[in-house]
Amino acid sequence: MWTKIPSGGLRITGADRVDFVQGQMTGDLRGAPTPGLVACAFLNVRGQIETFARAYRRTDDVYLHVDAGEAEALAARLGRYIIFDQVEVKDVSDDLRCVHVWPGASVAGWNADGPDVQTFELGGGVVLVGRVNRTGAAGLDLHYLTRHESAVLAALDGEETPLAGLDVARIAAGIPDIARDGFVGTLPQEVGLDVGGPLPAISYRKGCYVGQEIMARLEARGNTRYHLARLEGESLPRGADILHGGKVVGQTGLNAGGLSLARLRKEVGDGAEVEVGGLPATVHPLSPVPHTT
Repeated sequence: MWTKIPSGGLRITGADRVDFVQGQMTGDLRGAPTPGLVACAFLNVRGQIETFARAYRRTDDVYLHVDAGEAEALAARLGRYIIFDQVEVKDVSDDLRCVHVWPGASVAGWNADGPDVQTFELGGGVVLVGRVNRTGAAGLDLHYLTRHESAVLAALDGEETPLAGLDVARIAAGIPDIARDGFVGTLPQEVGLDVGGPLPAISYRKGCYVGQEIMARLEARGNTRYHLARLEGESLPRGADILHGGKVVGQTGLNAGGLSLARLRKEVGDGAEVEVGGLPATVHPLSPVPHTT
């Protein structure tokens, strides 16, 4: 079973590529193996998420896998910080495609006992594959050249599951998707990206980066006013205010399978009845729940 992931990407090359990207992202790329994979965010000076990415550290480059339509803006942002760095940033969104192979499905050439990032031949071309948890257990993000798409997809086991089915599974598992849930502009700790969260993407020990001062203050304070929660309710609109006792207490993410992830004030506990866009909803425990696809 596999799902196409609408996405884009940047290829960073040059002698200073690792140090340069390290100084922009929240994750610790320098501490990753080669090859390796690090989830991360690129923040503004207020510590709010501009872009979520998965950074692949390889022998000759750094590949930043981002959501569809976000590569151009991230490339422009990185370009503003290139001064004396020996780096080149190239948008490869048109050249590459990605599918997520669900847990349990096999991929010819993948070594289940090997590293989290592997490169091998599939469908007549070389593919880049990384372990990524999108559904509550680790599956595989498989990146391949656009011109090889037909052959690569034909080489995969099982049938295609639409993106909507993946959304049902990930929301049931409590895993955010920053772009699809509309959580851009929030603090990472508010939407599950903190250490110990469902999608950890921050290192508090890696050194300076844009927004790092705010992250350090939040670590010292020990908490934020909001956290990642989940609402139970049908057809709740994405990006809508959540009302509790007549007050706005958060915002909703994508709704799928009768559930929505949400940025919610911590004092609103599990079981609380809330309102979203005139529709009733209940705060649901964030622990995984059964789902069907």
